[in-house]
Amino acid sequence: QVQLVESGGGLVQAGGSLRLSCAASRIDVSLTTMAWFRQAPGNQRVLVAAVTSGGHTTYADSVKGRFTVSRDNAKNTLFLQMNNLKPEDTAVYYCSSPALNMWGQGTQVTVSS
Repeated sequence: QVQLVESGGGLVQAGGSLRLSCAASRIDVSLTTMAWFRQAPGNQRVLVAAVTSGGHTTYADSVKGRFTVSRDNAKNTLFLQMNNLKPEDTAVYYCSSPALNMWGQGTQVTVSS
């Protein structure tokens, strides 16, 4: 069974940074598109960033220039480096393999003003 386990969330002040990790099992993160989504209370889950097997990256306009998606193929882990965090970045962040419709359990990110 494919598993995606996120970690790295927490509480941070505006302007701070966090690095989310997503450890994958029974799936090779280098061979498929991997993505980060987020869901704020009362809102739909939305795409934050994605990276294809070829290394092409995509970002939501709201995070461009602040967030960076990457992966460590040797560790089979996906990352999301989040810099200059804003209160509107507060949400539960989910790691996903869209092609397999697989999701992690989510990790809470809270940015205080």
